[in-house]
Amino acid sequence: MTETAPVELLVCTTCRRGLPVEDDADRPGTLLHKALEQADLPEGVTLRAVECLSNCDQGCSIVLRGGPERWTFVYENLSEVDHVDVIVDGATKYLASEDGLVKWRERPEHFRKNCASRIPPIGA
Repeated sequence: MTETAPVELLVCTTCRRGLPVEDDADRPGTLLHKALEQADLPEGVTLRAVECLSNCDQGCSIVLRGGPERWTFVYENLSEVDHVDVIVDGATKYLASEDGLVKWRERPEHFRKNCASRIPPIGA
């Protein structure tokens, strides 16, 4: 079996998901990051909190990226309540792929319908 390159799962923690949030309350993006910290992410996926992915009007957003030979994907409209398992499933499939291109039908349905962007590898 070939060893897979490490993958980063970036979560926008400043996302408000279009909701009013009190200054001292956790934002939905922060809650999504906290939920993913408790999830069973596969070995080889590193979870990172980032500030503002500039996709503010499209709910909580994440990025899956991994090395110079993989495509990078931005997914949107995510929820800390409804999509943790979806994100884990998508990250697991992304990690297992050589180039980050998981076959469309094998992607979680939410990923198929809520891909904000796909960015080619540096070497493309």
